[in-house]
Amino acid sequence: MSAPKNTICLWFEKDAEAAARFYATVFPDSAVTAVNKAPSDYPGHKAGDVVTVLFTVCGIPCIGLNGGPAFPQSESFSFQIATDDQEETDRYWNAIVGNGGAESACGWCKDRWGVSWQITPRVLTDAIAAGGNPAKRAFDAMMEMGKIDVAAIEAAVRG
Repeated sequence: MSAPKNTICLWFEKDAEAAARFYATVFPDSAVTAVNKAPSDYPGHKAGDVVTVLFTVCGIPCIGLNGGPAFPQSESFSFQIATDDQEETDRYWNAIVGNGGAESACGWCKDRWGVSWQITPRVLTDAIAAGGNPAKRAFDAMMEMGKIDVAAIEAAVRG
């Protein structure tokens, strides 16, 4: 199976397959599509070890590379997952944080592999895109949150 023309590559220390399989259980339109093993030894790894995992997250093609500890994950890359309501927001947030992840601010969290996620209700992005005072109120409310509270954003938009 050949890779798509454009693919997101995520560098993992050693758990690309576990991460990809976890993402496939949490998000719709997500799957592990291939697991490739090293044909020979490479630094820190042996022939037969999983070297790359091809997967999708919400339809976005990705490759997980087991490259060792040289390049840890950081907030400079994140998946932004748009949600339609509080139930969907809670489901994704709780899956990531509740499985060894960590909460952050403004709808951000990290999974147990250090990959950052923005779990972002559409009501928030729509409010900010609309501009004006409702956008300011929604933005200011968001700045006080960890996981986004949809009802609080809606109340902020209303003033």
